[in-house]
Amino acid sequence: MPKRPVKVFESLLASSMGLIVVGTLNLAQAATFAIEDLARAPRLTIRSELGVTHVIEYAEALTSNQWHLLTNVVVTHIPYGVVDLAAPGVQRFYRVRISQPSMNAPDGMALIPAGSFQMGDTFGEGRANERPVHSVFVSAYYMDKCEVTKALWDEVKGWTRGNGYAFANPGDGKAANHPVQSVNWYDVVKWCNARSQKEGRVPAYYSDPARTQVYKTGQMAPYVKWDAGFRLPTEAEWEKAARGGEGGHRYPWWDANTITHSRANYHSRPDEPYDVSVTRGYHPRYWVGDWPFSSPVGSFAANGYGLHDMAGNVWEWCWDWTGSYSSESQTDPRGSQSGSYRVVRGGSWCDSAFDCRPSFCKNFITPVNTGSNYGFRSVLPPGQP
Repeated sequence: MPKRPVKVFESLLASSMGLIVVGTLNLAQAATFAIEDLARAPRLTIRSELGVTHVIEYAEALTSNQWHLLTNVVVTHIPYGVVDLAAPGVQRFYRVRISQPSMNAPDGMALIPAGSFQMGDTFGEGRANERPVHSVFVSAYYMDKCEVTKALWDEVKGWTRGNGYAFANPGDGKAANHPVQSVNWYDVVKWCNARSQKEGRVPAYYSDPARTQVYKTGQMAPYVKWDAGFRLPTEAEWEKAARGGEGGHRYPWWDANTITHSRANYHSRPDEPYDVSVTRGYHPRYWVGDWPFSSPVGSFAANGYGLHDMAGNVWEWCWDWTGSYSSESQTDPRGSQSGSYRVVRGGSWCDSAFDCRPSFCKNFITPVNTGSNYGFRSVLPPGQP
């Protein structure tokens, strides 16, 4: 399939701070920009095609080759706006590129493009295990747009009957379209293998070093084919995805460093300055009936990669053993070789705004742990049909 021609356009639209926009799009038709000053930061209003992913970048000088990521945006409505919170009083030049999605992206999954990000607590307000901040390059992969639902869990688990799988927990869920929960790490890993086999893919997890015996029963730290089927995200993959291409933000969204019940299903408290919700406690819309007070997946707006519920709803299991960070740059890190606790990320319906930050890693969760606020989503390597 021939590539679309690259259309370059320049729009000398200046705000009162002297901001000029330069746009480069790999699109069939050019987008248009407008700039206006907010009280403290410029706002870019962008019109383009629906359904594409925009990579919005900035430079300090028009002749500079150093373009920096501002945000990624999946265009779901036009026009849309982007506020550059870090730019008041400075001159910046902007451009937009199209992130080319794979034509083979599986249903219900989003492409997370390859690239580097700053992993850890860039605000200096978290726990010691969120530091030091370090640069991580992560290769491209697909990720479930939503947490695995009870319906999908039951569908795949039903397929395992007669196929040699054994699970310690049946998995619970408030409704079919809510996230599955009360599943331990071992069952989630085996479920990923079953999902792969059900769809005719090569499984990712094995019981033997030669990777010939598919992991289906028992509790062990399996061997992995990293280029094969569905698996849990690594901690780095999860945090990169949660940030949605946003650099230097406290939460998965690009336009604020605060959180409210309009953004996520979490437990709001007045003692955290970045929790500015007008409603407190459990989310009032989902605080009904018996526990858990989870919400249907996809109830809140997606982040820049098209992922929902990366803050709140249920904690999400990751591959890694918990451990300390290195200050050195890394490429596709996969955590320690052994440990006692597995990483969970993202916070939940009963956790605070502090826990819902993308950099936060909850400690001391054993892989046999289950609870009504623990779920997961899976990833898939590129090139998978």
